[in-house]
Amino acid sequence: MKSNLITRAGHDKLAAELQHLWHEERPEITKKVNWAASLGDRSENADYQYNKQILRKIDRRVRYLGKRLEELRIIDFSPEQEGKVYFGAWVEIENEEGEQKTLRIVGVDEIYDHHPQHISIDSPMARALLGKQVDDEVKVMTPSGEKLWYVNVIRYEKPENSAN
Repeated sequence: MKSNLITRAGHDKLAAELQHLWHEERPEITKKVNWAASLGDRSENADYQYNKQILRKIDRRVRYLGKRLEELRIIDFSPEQEGKVYFGAWVEIENEEGEQKTLRIVGVDEIYDHHPQHISIDSPMARALLGKQVDDEVKVMTPSGEKLWYVNVIRYEKPENSAN
């Protein structure tokens, strides 16, 4: 089962996508479908078939986003998180070979944009990092065996109005 956690920025992005689909894309495609339908025989009407397919795709995404946004729990930065890895953290890690990575632990719904530094809270790496502090060792099981990483830096994106 996937988690229902999401950052505020991730939630805002999904909500904006829903608004865009519902108020801009869907009405535009609906006009095209209606125009193509007015031309007569729909069975051999490529414009009608194509735009009807796009409309179904938009409607599926709108239904999914509508349901998913209701289920999600927004996790905002809290000062208590400072110094430890929790949801929403940016973590700089390094392995024994000196390879460095910077990762952000986000909700599964925030992985859709394939941001190369975002990892799902449900991933083995994120699970291993949770609760760790700078200089802690982190053992992560990978398909090629256990890997050892060290936590170098932990930082959070704090809200604009935050005094911290």
